[in-house]
Amino acid sequence: KLLETLMLYIPLAHQLGLYNIKSEMEDIYFRYSDPQSYRAITNKLKATEKDRERLTREFIEPLKQKLSEQGIKYTLKVRTKTAYSIFRKMNVQGVPFEGVFDVFAIRFIVDCPPDRSAEQDLCWKVYSYVTDEYEPDTTRLRDWITNPKPNGYESLHITVKNRQGNCIEVQIRSRRMDDIAEKGLASHWSYKGVKGNSTLDNWLASVRSHLENHSESGYEDSPTPPSGEIFVFTPSGELKILREGSSVLDFAFSIHSSLGCHCTGGRVNGKQALLRDKLHTGDTVEILSSRNQKPGKDWMNWVITSKARSKIKQELDAEERKKAAAGRELLERRLKNWKLELTDEMRTEFMKSRKYGTVIAFLSAIADGELDVNEIKVFILSASEGERRDASLPERPGSALSSPVAAGEEILVLSAKDVKGLSYKLARCCNPVFGDDVFGFVTRTEGIKIHRISCPNAARLIERYPYRIQRVRWQETTQSGTFQCTLMITAEMDHPVLSAIMDQINRFKVSLRAFNVSENQRNGTYEISVRLLVPSNMELDKVISTVSALKQVEKVKRL
Repeated sequence: KLLETLMLYIPLAHQLGLYNIKSEMEDIYFRYSDPQSYRAITNKLKATEKDRERLTREFIEPLKQKLSEQGIKYTLKVRTKTAYSIFRKMNVQGVPFEGVFDVFAIRFIVDCPPDRSAEQDLCWKVYSYVTDEYEPDTTRLRDWITNPKPNGYESLHITVKNRQGNCIEVQIRSRRMDDIAEKGLASHWSYKGVKGNSTLDNWLASVRSHLENHSESGYEDSPTPPSGEIFVFTPSGELKILREGSSVLDFAFSIHSSLGCHCTGGRVNGKQALLRDKLHTGDTVEILSSRNQKPGKDWMNWVITSKARSKIKQELDAEERKKAAAGRELLERRLKNWKLELTDEMRTEFMKSRKYGTVIAFLSAIADGELDVNEIKVFILSASEGERRDASLPERPGSALSSPVAAGEEILVLSAKDVKGLSYKLARCCNPVFGDDVFGFVTRTEGIKIHRISCPNAARLIERYPYRIQRVRWQETTQSGTFQCTLMITAEMDHPVLSAIMDQINRFKVSLRAFNVSENQRNGTYEISVRLLVPSNMELDKVISTVSALKQVEKVKRL
């Protein structure tokens, strides 16, 4: 669905001029395809919102009287770029968030009768007042009033610099132009006073050209399916579209999950076929089933469609889930009796120490009696005692802020020398590393906790407790110390890959503290947990990039 949205629906909305829908779909795609980058950008937008409001107030103040004296009526809007648009520009231009100059734009929407000549004159008049007051960057002038885009977009864009040196994008358009830009040309055919509909004609010609070109390319006349797909039929003639390489078992699951789970084989073009036999375009398939049939572990090797794999895995895990439910009930009952709490963080640490790859495996072990719940009790008590000892220890040099600060001031959060006063801790939920984009959160009992701007908890903290957010920054250079971080690596189940990963890590200025490997037999992969001490996020990025480039490595994720 993500690829379908990116390749089909977003370009279609853009071609039709449905910009609001296009922007909304882009952000939805971005949120699910790269959640960490999405959180980082949206949290930065929230954190800088008041700065944009201040810039807008200061920008319009000198222009109010001039525009009023000329009888120019207008509405002022502030347009902030979408997270996906900012992310794309950061990648194309190779700049950080702060290097994107048009994160937001101030938009003049001029009230004017729907006459194209009058609209253009008034927009250029507003342009002259803006550029008289502020220094323009003529290289960034975009005149889409004189020459509208093929999809109907009309607007005048210019970037100016205020007295503080901040670059601000200014957009100038009439109300008719704004309606078209927001809702598309199709919603605005009712304007009768616009002289000449050449823009509309050009847009319709563009759409027609796209349709004609696609027709000429042979999509509609070609009898063959798109690459990577096959067309298969049921005995009644119903068409099923499957991935190339699909088996009889894939076909059974495409009809119904229950039929797939009880499938014993089939007849392909009237001939007996096994579950694992591959299908081809034009095949007619009849599925055979039995109530006593159940999925086996080898079924995962015979299917390629996501629906079949998901359902088979679900059936194979059913028994283990039943055990896990019993194990959860037993654990919760014991914890309640002991008046203890097993936090998610504690549970993760315990599972790592005992090499349980999933929560289900952990709870199933409790139900089977392989794991004594008293061991969990000992672990919780030990962890609590360790936290109390840590709290009683004096702060190490370099682990305090330079001084108590007022809200809104920037502070140094690392490697400070000879300081006293307010203490801070690095949040364990996201483990910030020197160089990461960070912010501080003032807690009630633990001083300031430093979080990454892309932390899963960041959006909630910034939105619910803005008065407790402390702006922080790293010192120019790190004078000493290292930072702990954990990487989760998914790789093919191939023994040489483990030594290859170790060799790549040892190339950099990092210290390897733990290297745990668990086998995922169902997926045929290693799940590798690597705990490192790193001097900065630059060195960590080198490690992630190099390890990701290994042929057998499927995914590298920073926790």
